[in-house]
Amino acid sequence: MIGFIRFADNLSAWFGKAFAWLIVLMSVGTGYEVVSRYLFNNPTAWALDVSFIMYGTLFMMGGAYTLSRGGHVRGDFLYRLWQPRNQAKIDLVLYILFFFPGVTALILAGWKYAARSWSYGEVSVNSPAGVPIYQFKTVIVAAGILLFIQGLAQVCRCIHCMRTNEWLAAEEDVFETEDLLMQKAAEAEKDAHP
Repeated sequence: MIGFIRFADNLSAWFGKAFAWLIVLMSVGTGYEVVSRYLFNNPTAWALDVSFIMYGTLFMMGGAYTLSRGGHVRGDFLYRLWQPRNQAKIDLVLYILFFFPGVTALILAGWKYAARSWSYGEVSVNSPAGVPIYQFKTVIVAAGILLFIQGLAQVCRCIHCMRTNEWLAAEEDVFETEDLLMQKAAEAEKDAHP
C-alpha cells in the first residue's frame, strides 16, 4: 500500500513539475505579445488563445500533484481538531461519495469532448488565427486519470491513517524561499559557533 502511495505521489509530482514549465512559455508568449503590440503596433492573433490553453493545461495537470501534497482548499475549522484516525474516516467517506464520482464524470465527459474535438480538428472560435484546441480537450482526460490514480493513493493514505492514527506525508519537494534562507542562516551560525 505504501509503495502504491509513493508511486502515485511520484507520478503526480513528475507531471506537475513537467507542466509547471508552461509558466515560462506563458511568460515568454505574453512578453512577446506586449512588445509586438505596444512597440511595433503589430498585435498577434494567437497570443490570448495560447495563454488560455497553457494556463488551463497547467491548472488541470497540476491538480493531482496538488492533491498529493495536501494543497487543495479545505474547510478545516473543525476537522483539524479531530484525531487523525477520525479525519481519515471522514476523508474516506468523502472520497467515495464525492471525489470518485466527480473525477469519473470528468474522465467520461472529457473523453466524449476530446473524441468529438479530434474528429473534426476543433479550433478556437475566439481568435482569427484558428488556434487548434483539440489537444487541450485531451488534457481533460489525462488530468482526470491522474486525479483518479492520486485519489486511490489518498484512499490508501486514509486506510493507513485509520490503522496507525498518523498521516503518511508526501515527500517534501518544494520549499519556501524564506525557509531555505533561514535554514542556510542556521547552518552558517552553527558552523561559525561549533
